[in-house]
Amino acid sequence: MLALDLLLQGIVQGAIYALIALGLTLIYGLLRILHVAHAALFTLGGYIGVIVTNQTGSLALALVLSMVLVGLLGIVIYRVAYKPLLGKSPLVALIASIGLFIAFEEVFRIVFGSYGLSFENPPLRTQIDLGGGLLISHSRLLIVGMAVAILAILAWLSTRTRTGIAWKATVTDPQIASSFGINIERVRYLNFFIGSALAAAAGVMVVLLTNLVEPTMGAVASYKALAIIVLGGLGSVRGTLVAALAIGIVESFGTVYVGHILDRDALAFAFLVVALMVRPQGLFKAD
Repeated sequence: MLALDLLLQGIVQGAIYALIALGLTLIYGLLRILHVAHAALFTLGGYIGVIVTNQTGSLALALVLSMVLVGLLGIVIYRVAYKPLLGKSPLVALIASIGLFIAFEEVFRIVFGSYGLSFENPPLRTQIDLGGGLLISHSRLLIVGMAVAILAILAWLSTRTRTGIAWKATVTDPQIASSFGINIERVRYLNFFIGSALAAAAGVMVVLLTNLVEPTMGAVASYKALAIIVLGGLGSVRGTLVAALAIGIVESFGTVYVGHILDRDALAFAFLVVALMVRPQGLFKAD
């Protein structure tokens, strides 16, 4: 029963990692930019989720507003920070992204304070008995259900709609896609909106579990998201999902069985190193 409980915890954690890293993968796959500032949008999503829930009492409204507002901010970041740098070395965009991430952390500290915010009445704390003494909270069920729903919508969007076909064409060859009448800028705006909205959703989900959002919440998330997309194969959506679940499960089991040797974060990076030694190209090829 302990193994099943740890597996459930690992799946929940992996679902959160997937939401964070998937947006990063979408952006890298389209523009070949390592969008480190993505983790700051994850933190902002958590702040909006807490503030709106505390003011209105509605977690659903908080989640929707968080995704929409952070998604729009993602478009602004692309337009202001990344678009002027597209013709330059990827390192320039990476440096700009790191600078944005640091700046966002300081803004959060100034605006929201250094000590973090919490839900006044934490939602979804009740638990469901799955039998045999195995309990799972409604918040964890929501996280897994939301991750599955989002992945299903993205799969449908990418394979069954003109928008998805345009996105794939833009990734493969932007010039040819443009010659066929695809609006490249519109695809990029949509890409940043979706990726940023996913980060915001992940931020709200994390705060549901921890009941705390603070200015540096995105620091570890940024490292792990980068580790996940590298392990998955840079630009591979399938690889990102598999790597996120794998790291979530490894952390869950590892903290119980070898937690006295390595902490949760060290376990994740040790697993990354071993996995890349076995398969240095990542788990899958880029989509």
